[in-house]
Amino acid sequence: MAAAAAARARVAHLLRQLQRAACQCPTHSHTYSQAPGLPASGKTTDYAFEMAVSNIRYGAGVTKEVGMDLQNMGAKNVCLMTDKNLSQLPPVQVVMDSLVKNGINFKVYDNVRVEPTDRSFMEAIEFAKKGAFDAYVAVGGGSTMDTCKAANLYASSPHSDFLDYVNAPIGKGKPVSVPLKPLIAVPTTSGTGSETTGVAIFDYEHLKVKTGIASRAIKPTLGLIDPLHTLHMPDRVVANSGFDVLWAVRNPDDLEARSNMHLASAFAGIGFGNAGVHLCHGMSYPISGLVKTYKAKDYNVDHPLVPHGLSVVLTSPAVFSFTAQMSPERHLETAEILGGEQPIGNVRAKLAAPADFSAEVRRVPQAGLAPSVFCGVDRWASLHVKAQLCSCPQCQGAGRADTHTARIPDAGPILADTLRKFLFDLDVDDGLASIGYSKADIPALVKGTLPQERVTKLAPRPQSEEDLSALFEASMKLY
Repeated sequence: MAAAAAARARVAHLLRQLQRAACQCPTHSHTYSQAPGLPASGKTTDYAFEMAVSNIRYGAGVTKEVGMDLQNMGAKNVCLMTDKNLSQLPPVQVVMDSLVKNGINFKVYDNVRVEPTDRSFMEAIEFAKKGAFDAYVAVGGGSTMDTCKAANLYASSPHSDFLDYVNAPIGKGKPVSVPLKPLIAVPTTSGTGSETTGVAIFDYEHLKVKTGIASRAIKPTLGLIDPLHTLHMPDRVVANSGFDVLWAVRNPDDLEARSNMHLASAFAGIGFGNAGVHLCHGMSYPISGLVKTYKAKDYNVDHPLVPHGLSVVLTSPAVFSFTAQMSPERHLETAEILGGEQPIGNVRAKLAAPADFSAEVRRVPQAGLAPSVFCGVDRWASLHVKAQLCSCPQCQGAGRADTHTARIPDAGPILADTLRKFLFDLDVDDGLASIGYSKADIPALVKGTLPQERVTKLAPRPQSEEDLSALFEASMKLY
């Protein structure tokens, strides 16, 4: 009895903690979330949440169980999807060995495109239709898993037009009402979380913009999260597929770091698969879709490529400076989680001359924020700039993002600078200009962002076309 009472107490304590941590931002605190029968109060809170997620199995070596899983599902004819690079590497070989061992007939499709397009999706769909498969296995990163989701969907709904299930306004956004075949996802990168989500992203070539398909019906049946596969990722692929990976990038043989990263990716997928994403993602789609000649290091591809993770993170300092006023405390909390209590230092140390800082001051105020004098240096200037250009105690302390003593109006710059340091330490490209964009491209980038209402409307702060233009301009250079 005592043990049962203690367990109930722990559950009650956890629920109270969750309630205290509930998001109070304008996007997620909805008045229609009031619990039925409860009196309305001046405070709007969420009273419930739902987690829609694939089953996941985590552990070194779990990939060897994929044949047994398919056998238990009754699969007789399986489609194994991957890309040409991975088809020669151990993760795919482990899967094939398991299928053979368990007597599973399968065919391999290894023509997945890194950063898929509508054309590459349709080629995979055609293969799936002809194969009449009763189950799918996707071995690879987000590109492979998303391609496999689309192939499963359209092979299960063979008379549908391609745009039927594509998100509006580019597609028709029809709900998925047909049953799909089982899909087992075996992620080999850490960052997309695609093994847990019902989203498949691709470049729509006609408009040169990214869009996708979003439906719980297409999420994988099972995700086999095997950290051994991460040991085959080059440094830049590690970084560009997940930016919470500084230790893993610096120490590629550190299995513990990469294992934690792989599991964290799945948890992140569960989070954004349910809560959604907003401006950084919406703006990332044209950044990837309008790529000119840039080709990311360590990616063995025959086409220009801005990896999805890179396209998302390049706008993050500007975006969070822009959104901070809607919930400064949460932005400060994020900075603290990312290490904001530690001295940020000077990310221009390798570049620095005083003129560099003066040039940066001329670029502020940050996007969408009214200028405000702060000890002679624009308040929205980089904290590093303040520390260099002003000798007062406040500005001299600006190089250190102390989230506990920070002023609320500085929440955005503090988080932005924390992110800049993080990206600088990871050798991330210095803004949109470094991957081939200029101010002349901003109208096209804005035009490519506008159709992404499914995600941009989730931002805590509404944005106009002028705001988007300013955000892209502020993201041209990071350091």
